[in-house]
Amino acid sequence: MTTGDNNLTPTRLRGARLAIAAVFCVHGAVTGSFATRIPWIQEHAGLSAGTLGLALAFPALGAALAMPLAGRISHRFGARGALRALLALWTASLVLPGLAPGLPALCGALFVYGATSGMADVAMNALGVETEDRLGRSIMSSLHGMWSVGALIGSAAGTVAAHTGTDARLHHLLAALALTAAGLVAVRGVLDPRGDAEAEAPPHFTLPPRSALVIGAVGFCAVFAEGAGLDWSAVYLRDVLHTDAGLAAACTTAFALTMAVARLAGDRVVDRFGPVRTVRAGGVLATAGGLSVVAVRHPAGALAGFALIGLGIAVVVPLAFAAAARSGPAPAQAIAGVATITYTSGLIAPSAIGAVADATSLVVSFGLVTLLAFALVAGAAVLRRGPAVEGGRGPADQDEPAATRP
Repeated sequence: MTTGDNNLTPTRLRGARLAIAAVFCVHGAVTGSFATRIPWIQEHAGLSAGTLGLALAFPALGAALAMPLAGRISHRFGARGALRALLALWTASLVLPGLAPGLPALCGALFVYGATSGMADVAMNALGVETEDRLGRSIMSSLHGMWSVGALIGSAAGTVAAHTGTDARLHHLLAALALTAAGLVAVRGVLDPRGDAEAEAPPHFTLPPRSALVIGAVGFCAVFAEGAGLDWSAVYLRDVLHTDAGLAAACTTAFALTMAVARLAGDRVVDRFGPVRTVRAGGVLATAGGLSVVAVRHPAGALAGFALIGLGIAVVVPLAFAAAARSGPAPAQAIAGVATITYTSGLIAPSAIGAVADATSLVVSFGLVTLLAFALVAGAAVLRRGPAVEGGRGPADQDEPAATRP
């Protein structure tokens, strides 16, 4: 791949790195803004818990179906132009769920919300990997950490809006306007890689390449553990360990914060030890955390265990996207394949944990999470760094720390 940004100066590269980090933050802020107003949307649309659960499956469905289109859109409009349009559509889509008067309209709104989210996700991760290759050092973990920061900012603003009784339609309109403007400003600074104009456009829909399926399996394990920790850690402390509601809720918050901090700091670890050793060590930590959750029947053991799970899995998905982008000649297509698998994992994890718990117990459910965490140790090798599509820009085809590579 050639690039429209030739002869990049160090200052321009640093600016591009900050710009793509801001894009990730904006994307996360939309998610946080929406999540805090789900109770208002449920009441406004007159939904039961069951019908709300059905509606909340549509963002993942929309994302899974639309993400393969991102590569073709980037080919047609260029990476920066595609990201500009897709991110603006995603931020604007925030207003749709609050306008839905009932279940059918809400399902349609959430389908669009998920589709635009997924396509923007693919586009920004592809540009994140491009920026990482140009810089010659890891940045993907911190980019995903910035996504988490954005989600926390959006959640905080949404919490204030809910506490003051602000109508979610007004809240989301104002948030969409602010985030769209912020996103458009941020995109101006990202890199603008250009492919060969004579190259054939990617197909509209295609199965993910085999490399993406293998890499996606590793991401699947991490996202399954993440979904279990976020959605079920509080329930575990309340129902299994019989803690009060405040401590149970604090466990979920601590889990999310642990992941955010680990992602922000993860790039230095990856540069020092390489992605394979980092993920193997993370798998060991997450496995130890899972064992602590299921074996130590005390709140302190569970809190420590969930913290270790969050710490261990934090950098896996960013590294999976980076590995996918370098696995073949179509980075966006490979990222879309991995993203589809991880979105699917995030969709099925909460219900799978619940189903296993109904059939057995929550302890057994987190035994399954522990096994998937251990699978990261065995599967880490598929994240080995490889050369960029056009040799000479990416990290070496070995799992060496960046500082030791010539």
